[in-house]
Formats: sequence, C-alpha cells, structure tokens
Amino acid sequence: MSWKHAIPLTIVGVIAVALMLVSPVRAQVGKSLGVQDANIAAEKDLLTMPGMTPAIVKGLIAKRPFASIVDLNTFLLSQGLTAAQAMAFYPKAFVHVNLNTATKEEILLIPGAGNKMTIEFPEYRPWKTWAQFDRQIGKYVGQEATDALKQYVFIPIGVNTATDEILQTVPGMTAAVVGQIKQGRPWKTPEQFQQQIGKTDAKEAARLWRFFVID
Repeated sequence: MSWKHAIPLTIVGVIAVALMLVSPVRAQVGKSLGVQDANIAAEKDLLTMPGMTPAIVKGLIAKRPFASIVDLNTFLLSQGLTAAQAMAFYPKAFVHVNLNTATKEEILLIPGAGNKMTIEFPEYRPWKTWAQFDRQIGKYVGQEATDALKQYVFIPIGVNTATDEILQTVPGMTAAVVGQIKQGRPWKTPEQFQQQIGKTDAKEAARLWRFFVID
C-alpha cells in the first residue's frame, strides 16, 4: 500500500479512537453489585438486612423517600441503631449520593469510601462520565474497589436528552415513566417535573427527581 493510501487510513483510525473517548456515557446511576435502593426496597427484603426489626422497617417505609443518605442515617440512629449498626446496613440498602454535590457527611456514609474520597470526589467535579470516574478514582483504589463505590453514587442525568437506556438506570424506573419524561420535554423547572410526573404519586416524583438535572 502506498503512503497516499496509508495516511487516510491512519487518520480514520485516530478519528475512531477519538470518537470512542468522547462518546456519551451509557449509564448515569452506578451499577448495583447487590446494593438495593433503600427508597424502593421491598419490606420482605429490608427485614432480612442487618439491624432491621419489623418496627424499624415499617417506620422506614413510612418515611420514604429519604432525600439523602444523611436523612436515612438520622432515622436509623433515632431507632436505636448505633453508627456501626447503621453502617452495616448500607452495603445492603442505600440512598444514592450525587457525585457533583455530595457533602463530606454523605461521602463518609458510603461503604469503603473513607476520608480519602471526601477529598477525591470533590476534586474532580464536575463528574460527567463513568470513564472519568474509573480513570480518576481507579488510580487510587483499583478498578474492583472503584466499581464497588459506583453502587452508591450517580452522575446527574440530563432530563431533556437522556436516552431510554440511561433513564432506565434510575432505580425503580418504569417504561411508563420513561414515556412520560420523553413526552414532557423540554422540562424547564423541577416544579414542572413534580407537577406532571407527580400527578398520581408526588413522593415518587420527588424520589425520581433526585437523579435528574435540567440540561
């Protein structure tokens, strides 16, 4: 092959690699490796988890949705659980943390995060892709631990542009709600989302909105 033909092929290869590097992330809520969303976990499942009693589970369900893991932690401590007992519950059920707004208090409640991530999570904001998260956090703890941390966090989803696939990464998302979200576009305010999606269940709309941002 002459150099006249080789150069265009090389350029094509470079472009292909570049496109892979900038392609949009395929999921915005971290993939669960066994952790359930505490805001939607079934009563029967909650009853099998560390520290849970029928009374605590009923109270937890009555107070859902929790706006943050800090709120859930406050509730569990109010039920007589120690901080260690609450932490033993979180590898089973958790309230996802927004990577772009998480406070130190929230990060410290993420199993396996520790003080190190109270520095690293904020340092690389704004988080836009899981590839970015893998690259920046993985260099400190390795890929396996990075994947474990993803279970507890999310990168806010653009409510106006997210694909069906991305929308379906939201815990408890249904095909019907995906349809409602797409039909309501363009969303301009959180209040509009609450009014439209929350017509039949205001609490569920509030739970879902945690995962979104106006884009």
